[in-house]
Amino acid sequence: MSLHPSGVLSRTTTRLPALLRSCHLEPAVAVTVFVTALAVAAGRGAVGSAAVAAAVLTGQLSIGWCNDAADAQRDTASGRRDKPAATGELPPRMAAAAAGTALALCVPLSLLSGAAAAAAHLSGVVGGGWAYNLCLKRTVLSPLPYAAGFGSLPAFVTLGLPSPSGPAWWAVAAGALLGVGAHLVNVLPDIEADLATGVRGLPQRLGRPACRWLAPFMMLAAVGVLTAGPPGAVAASDWVLAAAAGIISIAGTAVPSLAYSRWPFRSAIAVAGIAVAQLLLRGSDLA
Repeated sequence: MSLHPSGVLSRTTTRLPALLRSCHLEPAVAVTVFVTALAVAAGRGAVGSAAVAAAVLTGQLSIGWCNDAADAQRDTASGRRDKPAATGELPPRMAAAAAGTALALCVPLSLLSGAAAAAAHLSGVVGGGWAYNLCLKRTVLSPLPYAAGFGSLPAFVTLGLPSPSGPAWWAVAAGALLGVGAHLVNVLPDIEADLATGVRGLPQRLGRPACRWLAPFMMLAAVGVLTAGPPGAVAASDWVLAAAAGIISIAGTAVPSLAYSRWPFRSAIAVAGIAVAQLLLRGSDLA
């Protein structure tokens, strides 16, 4: 085997598509865009918002690669064809190296927002994601990293403001509820495969029928907090969004559908989108 640098570069370039598929790019980009928009709405400015984007993206990429590296053997046993580390397209050690590299970059990028903001991001969001991948996903505490991670994102934004301050309680509560809902939504399609390979997080213990109900309603609870929590009178737009979220939540769970229907998943995503829109509209009140 050649150890020439060009050989290493060639292998890395060849495996770039597999690396991109392995990092859970869509959710990583979605979280990055959401938090960056929140930073802009909160008043972080162009430079501060760019720093938030870089830190969040590297943190999310590290979590995604860590997930695939940690689950490679289990995903292979489950016959997962969407995981490059499980199909042999990407050696698990390369996914692990990518995760470590992204994590190493995330630390100084997080510190650009200040020590307190970096601590919130690295401990709550990134640390929670790694803890989930490496141990907590198999336990009844599996929702905890999601709640801590999403709940810490407002703190990362507000603690990095020119006049740092803690986030409003309703922003943290809504973020935590969204995180638990995201956990349920993420696990829902794979519950049976997870159980077959010994993964018994809280959603797997509850079962598919319970999760089909819980996922949209956790998102709906976040909408409720964002409607009633902020100070001042509730605006007409908030009532409209809350009503729409309620209708979608009920339709997503009460309307009969097949066991593997994607409708409950899609309804939860739609309600999450409403909650995110509300949070962005309240960005200036976060601190």
